[in-house]
Amino acid sequence: MANQTETIIRSLLDWIDAGSLNPGDEIDEAALADRFGVSRTPVREALMQIEATGLVKRLPRKGAVVFKPTLAEFLAILEVHAKLEGLAAGLAARRLSPALAARLDAATAACETHFATLGETEPDAYYQLNLRFHGTVAEAAGNPFLLEMIKTNARKLMAYYRARYHYAGSIGDSARDHRHIADLIHARDSAGAEAAMQRHVQFDQVTAMDLLAALG
Repeated sequence: MANQTETIIRSLLDWIDAGSLNPGDEIDEAALADRFGVSRTPVREALMQIEATGLVKRLPRKGAVVFKPTLAEFLAILEVHAKLEGLAAGLAARRLSPALAARLDAATAACETHFATLGETEPDAYYQLNLRFHGTVAEAAGNPFLLEMIKTNARKLMAYYRARYHYAGSIGDSARDHRHIADLIHARDSAGAEAAMQRHVQFDQVTAMDLLAALG
């Protein structure tokens, strides 16, 4: 049953990452059990484990719902997330290995190429490149516990970050920010990289309200 539970957990997290599951979406136990060809026991165990991270809220005798923050919750999570991402960038500037440096260059260049060739179009495709950049920075920090905290926290905001790239000018701004942050990391400017990443990740309250409204 452990492997069944792990498979369901991995699938649910992948669906959240890909935007197949969004804030407020219901997750039906019976439908999941049918999809994976299992009893409801591993499904319930999977939902319990994900609930412990705050990504879903279980519903009595039905299943669960994907976490949908209030404005206050959104801003509180965002405050923590900006600090975590900033910490990762600062550590990456101190610990960047040759292998991660090459990956960081590739991830940064991919964002720039998207903007240079497609402009502000195909925002969902750009968002995947954005995830690659941030994931590379987090890995370069060399702290697996920090990496896991960033992943868990990011999933609570992922749908809203994805929606952000549908706004005019956001892709170009993001690609330029990524280049600036990457340059600071390569220059071993830990304080500069940390501050730049925090500014990049943070939203103001008006933008947060717009994104919450956009996703209903």
